[in-house]
Amino acid sequence: MAYSWKRNLAVLWTGVFFCSTAYSISIPFLPIFMSTDLGVTDRLEIWSGLAFGITFLASALIAPYWGSLSDKYGRKPMLIRSGFSLAVLYLLSYFVTDPYTFLVVRVLQGLLAGFVPASIALVATNTPEEKTGYALSVMATSGATGSIIGPLIGGVVSHYYGNRNAFLFSAAVVLIAALIGTFGAKEQNFNRSGARSHVRDDLKLAFANRTFVILLGLVALSTFSVMILEPLITVYVLEMGVDRSSASLTSGIVFSAVGIATVLMAPRWGKIGSRIGYGKVLLIGLVGSGIGNILQFFVTDFIGFGVLRFGYGLFYAAVLPAINALIVQVTEPDFRGRAFSLNQSSSQLAMMAGPIIGGLLGYLLDIQWVFVINGAALLVAALLLWFRGKGILTATVKAGGSRPAASSAGRVQHMDRG
Repeated sequence: MAYSWKRNLAVLWTGVFFCSTAYSISIPFLPIFMSTDLGVTDRLEIWSGLAFGITFLASALIAPYWGSLSDKYGRKPMLIRSGFSLAVLYLLSYFVTDPYTFLVVRVLQGLLAGFVPASIALVATNTPEEKTGYALSVMATSGATGSIIGPLIGGVVSHYYGNRNAFLFSAAVVLIAALIGTFGAKEQNFNRSGARSHVRDDLKLAFANRTFVILLGLVALSTFSVMILEPLITVYVLEMGVDRSSASLTSGIVFSAVGIATVLMAPRWGKIGSRIGYGKVLLIGLVGSGIGNILQFFVTDFIGFGVLRFGYGLFYAAVLPAINALIVQVTEPDFRGRAFSLNQSSSQLAMMAGPIIGGLLGYLLDIQWVFVINGAALLVAALLLWFRGKGILTATVKAGGSRPAASSAGRVQHMDRG
């Protein structure tokens, strides 16, 4: 059967959907799990921040290595490796009985992660250039859809069967994702004859591309602004007066609001980006989501909180798909596995720092003030783009999917510095 990028997109969309669902079935409820099942009663915010952040630190440190293997041996093997590893580790989480062992399992999850970045890189390198922005926006809806379904499933499972059983559901669902990737995904015309690059050389090549470095900075800032709240939302819902017995279900609904907004808006932002340029869409998304987060400072009931989270999500849906599309524009195909792995490292470092700092801030300050910090970080990212990323803002998607020229060594020339 002839290769079809649309079929590949559909398969990978489904795999990422299941993987994201598996993550969001159990992870949003870590604070409650650590409190009720692992016996953490003192400084729960700090413990929650560590449990979130330590996984992302491990993932950030190992991602360039996986990216190097990805460009040598293919993105699909990385997808398979990660999917089956995560299934085993979610299963192990079910048997954990103390917080220290749980942190060890979370480290292993970070070291062996990479299903979603591998899927994104596979889409980016196996889709026609002129369709890449659209395809990556569609992929964003996959993770968002999983983030809608997962917390709802996790909330129901946690409420009726206990928080520990949510990890069994996560293991089963991510196993489905691994099987879909193994038997459904295709990687077309991949050349495995080249020598595997060294991480140090990859970093030199990446940092020679000023536009790519700016995009990595924007990924870190925008991701940090989201993750700083990740360990606090469930705690904040409890502070709003929601009964502890229904906190998991209520938090699941609030977590899902952003995912619903992303599903609705991400494809539309993709189409808008193909007309006006992904840099402009990125700027709009950063400003809108920054203001939306600051407004959350003023609400004190969970219904209003959920509505504002939805409004924030409508704008934030533009951010990461636009960055991914711009990465495709400014990197060569034979470097994209490493480019998306470096993108993952930047994102994972922010995911590590965000929950830890968020947990500390939640312990020291009223949680409402963390929303102000969250929104300010997004506005800072918008200012960085406005003053330091003129080449990104003026870049447009041209017919045929053209992108900046590259040297024979594969280094992409800088876009207009503005």
